[in-house]
Amino acid sequence: MTSRTLAVVSAGLAQPSSTRLLADQLAAAARDELAGRGATVELRVVELREHAHDVVNHLLTGFAPAALRRTLDEVAGADGLIAVTPIFNASYNGLFKSFFDVVDRDALAGKPVLLGATGGTARHSLALEHAVRPMFTYLRAATLPTAVFAAPEDWAGDDGDSALRSRIRRAGAELAEQVDRRPPATRPADPFALTTDFADLLARRDPS
Repeated sequence: MTSRTLAVVSAGLAQPSSTRLLADQLAAAARDELAGRGATVELRVVELREHAHDVVNHLLTGFAPAALRRTLDEVAGADGLIAVTPIFNASYNGLFKSFFDVVDRDALAGKPVLLGATGGTARHSLALEHAVRPMFTYLRAATLPTAVFAAPEDWAGDDGDSALRSRIRRAGAELAEQVDRRPPATRPADPFALTTDFADLLARRDPS
């Protein structure tokens, strides 16, 4: 049985957050679809609000604190990515953009990415196409055809078979298909890891 990992990045600022709710539902749809294809799936959820200070510090210093470094490595090493942002002023929020500004340059190249967004009105839905998708295209990610936007009215009276649920299922299936057709991802190498056994290093220094 193949093991897969999905990184789920939510840039919601409030608690509870409709952005996190959408991210969770997209992740569940993709996980269930992959499970149906015989894969075991690990979800690695990233709440960006928990890393806000570290992201700013990284932008200022060029150095990622340990917790943020682990998160960046999880995103880079995942088989697929689900990225969901609230829409502010017709675009992604600043925390979302800042996080992906510090993601390693080649980390998302060729990686399947499912895009999602939430906003106060359906008029913001086009931000997915004119703001969010171009950013990931620049990062050379393989963005999926279906992006999912959720406005407040999309959640109201949701009976499990709404238009929103249908889009979530379709997007989850698209992500699962793209992940399933690729070999498992590998985690980025630790630049500080020893590549030679420590005993061998000592032996090389032994003059005898």
